[in-house]
Amino acid sequence: MMMNKVKVIGAGFAGVEAAWQLANRGIEVELYEMKPVRFSPAHSNEGFAELVCSNSFKAMRLGCAAGMLKAEMELMGSLCVECAKATAVPAGGALAVDRDKFSALVTEKILARKEITVIREEVTEIPEGDVIIAAGPLASEALSDKIKELCGGNLSFFDAAAPIVTAESIDLENAFMQSRYDRGEPDDYINCPMNKEEYEAFYEALINAESAPTHEFDKRKGVYEGCMPIEVMASRGHDTIRFGPMKPAGLVNPRTGHRPWANLQLRKENKAGTMYNLVGFQTNLKFGEQKRVFSMIPALKDAEFVRYGVMHRNTFIDSPRLLGEDFGFKAREGLYFAGQITGVEGYMESACAGILAGINAANRILGKEKFVPDELTISGALARYISDGNVKNFQPMGASFGLLPPLETKIRDKKQRYEALAERGLEALKKQLQGDCNE
Repeated sequence: MMMNKVKVIGAGFAGVEAAWQLANRGIEVELYEMKPVRFSPAHSNEGFAELVCSNSFKAMRLGCAAGMLKAEMELMGSLCVECAKATAVPAGGALAVDRDKFSALVTEKILARKEITVIREEVTEIPEGDVIIAAGPLASEALSDKIKELCGGNLSFFDAAAPIVTAESIDLENAFMQSRYDRGEPDDYINCPMNKEEYEAFYEALINAESAPTHEFDKRKGVYEGCMPIEVMASRGHDTIRFGPMKPAGLVNPRTGHRPWANLQLRKENKAGTMYNLVGFQTNLKFGEQKRVFSMIPALKDAEFVRYGVMHRNTFIDSPRLLGEDFGFKAREGLYFAGQITGVEGYMESACAGILAGINAANRILGKEKFVPDELTISGALARYISDGNVKNFQPMGASFGLLPPLETKIRDKKQRYEALAERGLEALKKQLQGDCNE
């Protein structure tokens, strides 16, 4: 028996997953997709879940955060993982697909569901009633304007993100905790001091490092306003960043009793303090160059990067202020957001957000409790990250072990540690799902 109706806007990865979860629970769905009536500049295929960049969904092994996420999604009944496996092409340890066959299979399965009605038209207003907005980063201008209005102006059109490292990989022997001029709590920041020789070597490497290519979308006015890349700032003068993001003013290194020559501050990225942001280090360097150059800072010599810095066009809302852990919009019951617009980064991350939004929209209609995966899972950690009010300068995040609470027993070997984290998380999710089935 059909119950209620949910309008899902967008038939990308998030939209099809949300519609699939709703249909599986007997909820009628109207799935809106503006193709082929209108195409974004990046889309050309009329099918659903179109891949516009790489055809790879990253690694499959459980000792990798991307592999762990896909395993979790399978447990939750993912349409995209099922279709990806059915249309896979050889790619070593990665899950890569024939993009046309993948999109065609997803489209075929969605169209075959009697619970889902596909409406091919552009949505320019946010509908009343139960709605899931799964428009991607290239949402039409008309819909983007309405989303921005709904969010009180809190809609970003560009990523300008600094790298994030895991807390446990920071070398505290070469760091100290202190706020400038002792304002605030002592552990608000981890300071990474450098002497003159260390700074000179770091500076030369930084200004000579290779930047990532800039796409046409990224060249639009506004991408660098108020968030200049650290390498561009450094190129303007030898001491520019030493009087900017790396200024040592108001700090004293307790090991030397003196102010550092230069200093990088790290700020907590989440409430649990498992991740730290490189303050003021927005960058457009290639990922390999970020690892090489930023690891020259003594406290970061063994740093594990949860996310590298990026600067490109994107569209995402200020989720920590606007969404709950269930991806529900706090200011309007029955409205959910899903996909990259929520601040998750990547194909499968977007699809996972769709799964969770779909489950929770259905649960609300069916009178069931909200569903948020266990904090030990990648999916649950992402849901908590995008809704964590302690995240101040919110930027998109992909699957990463750095999001998870550390193991009770420390494992030095990275491969074994990651496998243990995956095993722990998947076991927790299985128990949680089994409990939900028994209710």
